[in-house]
Amino acid sequence: MVSEFDVLHLHPQLKQAIDHLGYTQMTPIQQKVLKFTLAGHDSIGRAQTGTGKTAAFLISVINDLLNNPIKETRYRGEARALILAPTRELALQIESDARHLTQFSSLHVVTLLGGVDFDIQKRQLAENFVDIVVATPGRLIDFIEQHEIWLDRLDFLVIDEADRMLDMGFIPSVKRIVRYSPPKEARQTLLFSATFNIDVLNLAHQWLYEPITVEIEPEKKTNADVEQRVYMVSNRDKYRLLEDILKQEPIEKVMIFANRRDQVRKLYDRLKSDDYKVGILSGEIAQDKRIKMLDQFKKGKIRIMIATDVAGRGIHVDGVSHVINFTLPEHSDDYVHRIGRTGRAGAQGVSISFLSEDDAFNLPNIEKAIGQKLPLTRIEGYC
Repeated sequence: MVSEFDVLHLHPQLKQAIDHLGYTQMTPIQQKVLKFTLAGHDSIGRAQTGTGKTAAFLISVINDLLNNPIKETRYRGEARALILAPTRELALQIESDARHLTQFSSLHVVTLLGGVDFDIQKRQLAENFVDIVVATPGRLIDFIEQHEIWLDRLDFLVIDEADRMLDMGFIPSVKRIVRYSPPKEARQTLLFSATFNIDVLNLAHQWLYEPITVEIEPEKKTNADVEQRVYMVSNRDKYRLLEDILKQEPIEKVMIFANRRDQVRKLYDRLKSDDYKVGILSGEIAQDKRIKMLDQFKKGKIRIMIATDVAGRGIHVDGVSHVINFTLPEHSDDYVHRIGRTGRAGAQGVSISFLSEDDAFNLPNIEKAIGQKLPLTRIEGYC
């Protein structure tokens, strides 16, 4: 079969990995951005999760590193490429994709995340020369300050989900990290964001050198394979309705989202006390425990996962039949992201949102953003 990637003339080891993974067609953002980034241009890209942007920047990074091997003396802890992500889950997803794309090369990938034992990550850095570092900002600064990693020889800097970095207050940390890197004229920098607000564009101006701008509008804000329902329910009856749905719906796996950590924790504790097998993804949970729970969810050992938007971002799990918005998100982008956890790869999915007196005011903005009215259902005994 003819592959669209053939025209890119990629390094043979990278092309072998792409073929092995079965990729033959480029996504729209890959078609638009790769011809520039492979030629060495900086780029700012606007693209949602699930558009193929991770593969786009990894292909650019890996191809460059393979085509330009270091000939002079190398030192432990000197990274050649750095990929910054706002959340641990997204960083782990990027690491997984990077390992798949480097499987036929000798490139060494290391991931530095908070919540994981510092000494274990330190040993990973000491095992071999490091080519690609995937990191969250806080833990990376820890390693820089401990003189365990150096960024002064970076060829590539990728900043993923810049808008989420802003939302989470990471920009001061990212600015420090950029200062440890070579000047923008001496490195290639790629920045991706789901939205282009004035703050993101200002950062791009500071950090990128004569960038190419690529914007990908999702063909449809929400997936046609996802049936969207909105149930009107009082706050006091939400949990009772949730239990009815869990008992009555043909659920394979379900992700339940709430806006705040305390809401997620309360829901998790209550479901667990009612003998449900349930996992939790929230910033307060230790990283090793979150990884274990996510693995159990992927394998179907637990069928219910409770998550905040930040912790749930970037997670791709096959077989999620239902998403439940226990609270309506305050940002319409988060609604799109949440329901995108189901109805993947051509499968049918169901999204159920609880509309209560506390969050009904969020609905108009969500409907405006997705370009459609959502059907409201009043259920007898819950209003």
